[in-house]
Amino acid sequence: MSGPDTGTVTVTTAGGIAVIRFANPPEGFMDEGTEAGLTDALDRVEADDSIRAVILTGAQEGVFIRHYDVRVLEARSRKLAARGMVFSPDRPVPEPALHRNMRRIETSAKPYIAAINGTAMGGGYELALACDIRLAQAGDYPIGLPEVNLGILPGAGGTQRLPQLVGQARALEYCLTGRTFLPHEAAEAGLVNACVPGPVLDHALEMARRMAVQPPLALAHIKRLIRGAAPDPDRLALERTLFCDLMVQDEAIALMARMNSTGSDIRNP
Repeated sequence: MSGPDTGTVTVTTAGGIAVIRFANPPEGFMDEGTEAGLTDALDRVEADDSIRAVILTGAQEGVFIRHYDVRVLEARSRKLAARGMVFSPDRPVPEPALHRNMRRIETSAKPYIAAINGTAMGGGYELALACDIRLAQAGDYPIGLPEVNLGILPGAGGTQRLPQLVGQARALEYCLTGRTFLPHEAAEAGLVNACVPGPVLDHALEMARRMAVQPPLALAHIKRLIRGAAPDPDRLALERTLFCDLMVQDEAIALMARMNSTGSDIRNP
């Protein structure tokens, strides 16, 4: 059975800065409600020329976005496997809404800051990867891409964007071992720009205010030039296709089912 579709996304604006907040109590998972809410939020902030910078953060204490709801993934996997679905690079999987939204963030003329206020793994960290800046609040919580522990791979751009931050060798190490990091470790490893004390949103707002007073065309051109090496769309298509290929494998379905039945953690299902 899939989990409840309860994820909500809210937007507040002030002083040319939009703050997009994610909530899905109690665990803070991403689900289809979160995806739809993100689409609506981006529609709003991208259409408003008065918004000069955008911050993404969690509305729940200690959680940015925990990761994609594995109950939903297991249900999708079983449905695809029951239909005998086979996935091949020769037939790339179409780009879903979440992936389109990540590309919107990457290619937007506005700067986006991920204010990571708590656990950010899997799809949650992949969303942060799509942002221009990542700040993490100091604390005892995990950041990273542990999908291999479920027999799958980071399927929302993680295998393509992480190497741009930390290099190919370290990205291979982190993804192949499913390693996650405490915030200060994530800063040292390059997964986030900085680990900051106190409420991370305060630091993100301070940075956003400095950006918001700059000429928007200058921000847009700088972002376009620096982010010119954005992930290859064909490589992203290959990633999501191979992700689906893993989802229908018996081993992955068994690992997801075990995690869901025992209530264990994605880092140790």
